[in-house]
Amino acid sequence: MKFTHLFFIGLLTKVYTETVTVLSTRSYRLATTESTPTDGTVYLTLTRQQSSSTSLNASTITTPPSNSSASVQTTAVTDCHFHNSVQYCVDGYGNEGSILPVPTNTNNLPTSYDGCHSHDGDTFCMDGDKEVQFVKLEDEDDEESSSSSGKKCHFHAGVEHCVDDNNHDAVTCERVKRDYDIPLRIGLLFVILVTSGIGSFGPIVLKQFVNLSQENYIIVIIKQFGTGIIISTAFVHLMTHAQLMWSNSCLKIKYEGTGASITMAGIFIAFIIEYIALRIVNARDTGKVDKKEIEETSSNEQSLHGISVNDKISVMILEAGIIFHSILIGITLVVTDDVYFITLFIVIVFHQFFEGLALSSRIISITNASLSTKLVMALMFALITPIGMAIGIGVLNKFNGNDPSTLIALGTLDSFSAGVLLWTGLIEMWSHDWLHGHLRNSSFVKTTVALVSLILGMLLMSLLGNWA
Repeated sequence: MKFTHLFFIGLLTKVYTETVTVLSTRSYRLATTESTPTDGTVYLTLTRQQSSSTSLNASTITTPPSNSSASVQTTAVTDCHFHNSVQYCVDGYGNEGSILPVPTNTNNLPTSYDGCHSHDGDTFCMDGDKEVQFVKLEDEDDEESSSSSGKKCHFHAGVEHCVDDNNHDAVTCERVKRDYDIPLRIGLLFVILVTSGIGSFGPIVLKQFVNLSQENYIIVIIKQFGTGIIISTAFVHLMTHAQLMWSNSCLKIKYEGTGASITMAGIFIAFIIEYIALRIVNARDTGKVDKKEIEETSSNEQSLHGISVNDKISVMILEAGIIFHSILIGITLVVTDDVYFITLFIVIVFHQFFEGLALSSRIISITNASLSTKLVMALMFALITPIGMAIGIGVLNKFNGNDPSTLIALGTLDSFSAGVLLWTGLIEMWSHDWLHGHLRNSSFVKTTVALVSLILGMLLMSLLGNWA
């Protein structure tokens, strides 16, 4: 019987030899070797010559692909273990790879996944009723470079965000080594300095040489355009960037409201500073002026929510929020890959010019500050982004935008700055001018001009948010 069985197999062989694997739930005997599985599966290896398609007692014969094969055919991955926040497993051919998505609950992780199958060149396995992807390490290594094919990448606040052809996140938490054109960055630092200075000093110089009232059309256009810039910066730039930081897969923070909570703290701190300043001013004025006189002055010069937008304290709070944001812009611009650097630089040039214009439109409205104080405030804004760029150049070869500590630092500053700018933009600028200021009873033409300027500021800054 054994001789007849082997003779039958021999009739099916021809010219060359190759190895095939027989999978079966039965026990097979070949020569004097019998392989009986413990899990019901037999791996029987036959050496044959030019074999045609063969079925042995309903067994399935498959030819294992080489390492260069596009997809790995394996029914299970085993020997799963956890290392550096990543679960690694081994497929049926000894290839080690990682499991995606990365498990969030590291307790009681499965040691194997079965039901593996190939789809569009990728290997997927089953974890109960859920599907996971098995990615060989050699495939992951091919995707480390941000410019590799099959990955679409862009930078937000210095952090590279990539997706593959299937719109799945393709993030590495390790530092990606890049070549940076440092002389170019040093030269463009001065370009940022000049454009920021033009935006921040322009309205001050204009008002100094051309005595314009606060209700002049030019001043109204500049102020409302600046208000739109600040509102858009808070919502589109800062809050969006902060959310990208807190939701980064390299940062294992389970509380989803972290960014919003810090933004709320920024709003509260901006409010409490203004409230305390208002109480101090009122206490000081009480000893000098009759209480009735104070109330009359308040109704004419102060907004209903407290301190006047023209007060130096209000504008200083606004500048503090902008400065926090601008120093991050300088750092993250420099650490951006050369492929995206010039595009981002052009966007930042306009961004800083518009933001400087917005700040300066409020600086010129301060009634209790000297010209030298106003110039110093404008100079601080003009210098802060180049200072951030200088810091970025200093840490260029060490910066890792996906490092958890970096993500926390950037996310915290962006979230906090968003809160400060939301308070000053919505309360001190938008609400004050339109609900409690001269625009409340302005003419139809002036109201239309102011509204168009406000919307235009929002639109332009929001458009820049597509790249920065």
